Amino acid sequence: MLDNVRVVLVNTSHPGNIGGAARAMKNMGVSQLVLVDPRRFPDQQASARAAGADDILQNARVVATLEEALADCVLVLGTSARDRRIPWPVVDPREAADKVLDQLAELPDCQVALVFGREDAGLTSEELQRCQFHVHIPSNPDFSSLNLGAAVQVLSYELRMQSLQRQGQPTSKQKVETANSQNEMPVTGDEMEQYFVHLQQVLVEIDFLDPQQPRHLMPRLRRLYGRMGINRMEMNILRGILTQTQKAIGMKSAGERRR
Repeated sequence: MLDNVRVVLVNTSHPGNIGGAARAMKNMGVSQLVLVDPRRFPDQQASARAAGADDILQNARVVATLEEALADCVLVLGTSARDRRIPWPVVDPREAADKVLDQLAELPDCQVALVFGREDAGLTSEELQRCQFHVHIPSNPDFSSLNLGAAVQVLSYELRMQSLQRQGQPTSKQKVETANSQNEMPVTGDEMEQYFVHLQQVLVEIDFLDPQQPRHLMPRLRRLYGRMGINRMEMNILRGILTQTQKAIGMKSAGERRR
């Protein structure tokens, strides 16, 4: 779906920013790059900043005017950090992603463009008037201007997240701490009960819990551990800590008796 989304950079002055934008695009699975009258391109600095996204640069289309870049697009969204005299529909990056994906869902073969302006001045009012929507990134109002590559990254990221969610694909990847999948299995209720018995025993031994006046300590600990979703590897660690604590208590008691 994102193959039909093009990133259009207008009159970019520094080739490194083109490379940074290309890298951001490839990170998020957006592949179409169109450059409108870039000051310097191709350029080694663009390749260096692309950091592996050279295919995006090699396939980039260079055109003379914005009109040429947008000629076959049915939806155009332009980024703007400034207020304009004529009110225009303004969306944030997440809303922009929705607009793009809604359009592509309705017309899968259509072309959609995200337009980014010059590093120092952004898009002109005339250029923004060629866009159906203006995209405003809600950054710090005291320092609202983003680097070009960062702005492309924000919009591309929102597009990817929304696209994954619509396809029912996961948006997070569980970290695997061990190759043994059994260790990642959640503990059973019986294993938790054995742990609580062990924990209470140790808390009594170290005089942290008075069995005559427990003050709801164990119920509170049960509630705490219940929120954690402990797996078997983590339970082994917890039980090991308790066992070593008991050994340390025993060694200390034995040393005191020898005295």
